[in-house]
Amino acid sequence: MTKTAVAIRHVDFENLGAFAAVLADHGYKVRYCEAGSPHLQSLDPLRPDLLLALGGPMGVYEEKAYPFLKRERDILTARLKTNRPTFGVCLGAQLLAAATGAKVFPSGAKEIGFSPLSLTKAGHEGPLRHLAGVSVLHWHGDTFDLPEGTAHLASTKLCAHQAFARGANVMGLQFHGEVGAAELERWLTEYAPELAGAGIDPRRLRAEAVEIDLKLGKAATAMFSEWLGKLIF
Repeated sequence: MTKTAVAIRHVDFENLGAFAAVLADHGYKVRYCEAGSPHLQSLDPLRPDLLLALGGPMGVYEEKAYPFLKRERDILTARLKTNRPTFGVCLGAQLLAAATGAKVFPSGAKEIGFSPLSLTKAGHEGPLRHLAGVSVLHWHGDTFDLPEGTAHLASTKLCAHQAFARGANVMGLQFHGEVGAAELERWLTEYAPELAGAGIDPRRLRAEAVEIDLKLGKAATAMFSEWLGKLIF
């Protein structure tokens, strides 16, 4: 039986990436909902079987500059109240945290590049165990307090809260497991000013992505597939 999934997208190149094929394999019909479009305002928070909130360059606390963030947080709050399957990546994870009442704020440092996660005991026991020892893409300057009632799954030296889960149906990932070498090139182009400002050579990121691409793709696919397989509807 076909299930429905809606992915809220903030910029067109920060999409589902490698996760799109996994969703198709699990029988989901996926559609994107652009965050700045009228479709977000009319989106029924509870209708999709699965809601995914993707990444973006804005901050959760910038609602006056980007009013759609308020609507998106309200949608996520409604999902959380009813425990509907919900997944957040980077900005999406921050919005999920904010929907629980957790504080989201600038971390004081840019974390951009590929590096492995340090998994907690809960992280090793769940879907994230597939990513143990695997470098994933980090691209953020904000962080959040661990949402109340969630399990802390992973951290890095620069970011204590890299992943959290609430039961089987809610997961937030600060990092980008969905981005491999094929997807990265657009990021390097679109975020060129940010990379230059941070003193990061795009050639290094490109080379790292190519080196780990196959391993990361298999691990991220296994992680997301296991999470989807355990959802409770």
